[in-house]
Amino acid sequence: MISFFIPAILLLVIVLVLLLKPLIFGKGGESTSRRQMNAAIYQEELEKLAAERAAGKIDAQEYEISHAEMRQRLFQDAEVEDDKAIMGSTKKVIIGLSVFIVLVSSGLYLGLGDAFRVAQNNQQKPMTQAGVEQMVADFALKMEKDPNNLKGWAMLARSYRILGRNEEAAKAYARAGNFINDDPELLAEYADVLVGVAKGSFVGKPMQLIQQALKLDPNNLLALWLSGTAAFTNGNYSSAVQTWERLAKLLPPNSEEARAIATSIEEARSKGGSIAAPVATGKSISGQVELSADLKSKLKPGDTLMVIARKPGERMPVAVLKVPVTQFPFNFVLDDSLAMNPNMRISELPEVTIEVRVSKTGMAKLESGDLISAIQTVKLGSSNVRILVNQVYP
Repeated sequence: MISFFIPAILLLVIVLVLLLKPLIFGKGGESTSRRQMNAAIYQEELEKLAAERAAGKIDAQEYEISHAEMRQRLFQDAEVEDDKAIMGSTKKVIIGLSVFIVLVSSGLYLGLGDAFRVAQNNQQKPMTQAGVEQMVADFALKMEKDPNNLKGWAMLARSYRILGRNEEAAKAYARAGNFINDDPELLAEYADVLVGVAKGSFVGKPMQLIQQALKLDPNNLLALWLSGTAAFTNGNYSSAVQTWERLAKLLPPNSEEARAIATSIEEARSKGGSIAAPVATGKSISGQVELSADLKSKLKPGDTLMVIARKPGERMPVAVLKVPVTQFPFNFVLDDSLAMNPNMRISELPEVTIEVRVSKTGMAKLESGDLISAIQTVKLGSSNVRILVNQVYP
């Protein structure tokens, strides 16, 4: 609270100094009152009247009448209380205005502002993992006292899932009952935690939940991912590719998720072997990578396959496909989802150069022992491109 009010008070003082500057730093001399000003004016008029009498512009009778009227007006004005006395001293004015401004601004701020809320926020501590765990534990105790609150059980299940506590999450989803039956996202989440509990197995209830979720929402992202993963786990690579391709179309282009699913699709195609390479559209390039027979002995588990496309004459790639090496031939597709720079996409070029590398480290830098292909220039939209890896980098 103190750390907030000190700057506020200093700011108020600065504003007061600026507002009251004319009073504080005014001229030091005594100011002229209204009575003094009136006397000076009448004195000047009397002198003019005397000058007119001397010049013969008015006669004696006119002079006496005018002189009497001026004396009467001067006497009446002298009876008016002097405004200098009414105003009082400059110091009193400054003090009065300062107190008034401070009281009014403080009252308005405390009544309408958020001073106490700011102070409370400053006193709040960041939420720790232990604090989150305690909140979830307290919520779980509350739910035990209200077992019929199905929505609450679903919320608790999600909390457990976020914390990675799959077994507790599965139990909470089960207690949510029919509340989740019409919610595809909750069904997919329930399936996800059951797969975690079953150590990656989709057999039984997990697959039933996934199918139910996709029936309600064919475009549910999590359900599509799980369905493709189930097919991949069971060796049905063709089905995995089809499902993940549906998912890829729903993801934002150039996002991390899109890159990840593209890698999974290529891995499924590679493992499938007989799966046909995708047909290139007018804005992509597709084909197949083969490995020379005399280099197969140099292929090691953990090697990384990279298909790299560049604008002719430049070193910066416009698209890179990077997947773990599984088997050859390997089918590939290069499109904007693999762009290295969103401002430079393969779809904007009439042609590109393509090379393939099998890296021992997975690093972008070419290193000794990497297996490489010759560089080819390929037009955008080409399909059935054949690239042979037949060299070892010295």
